[in-house]
Amino acid sequence: MNNIMKYKGYWAEIKYSDEDECFCGYIEGLKNDIISFEGTTVKELKKDFKDAIDHYLKTCRELKVEPELQCKGSLNVRLGVELHNKAKMKSIEKNISINELIKKAVTSYLKTN
Repeated sequence: MNNIMKYKGYWAEIKYSDEDECFCGYIEGLKNDIISFEGTTVKELKKDFKDAIDHYLKTCRELKVEPELQCKGSLNVRLGVELHNKAKMKSIEKNISINELIKKAVTSYLKTN
């Protein structure tokens, strides 16, 4: 079952609210802006999702501001001391940066899962 909707480079996890008896979601990862949507049917949900993103992008254009991106391309990862040391030693052994080592590890993981 796929609980993620995607549109124009944005994505959101879909949840069901038993209390409100509707599907709902919001665009995750935005720091300053909130984009939420809902629908009582899948068709309504998809329409409100797309309308919310289109409205957000239109508002950004009108205000002449750059729309926020969900992911910036950098993140802080807490590995723990032992794993961090092993990763650093492996990066030295391979003659690559620790960032490149982690990128390769994540890429490999995503290919196999």
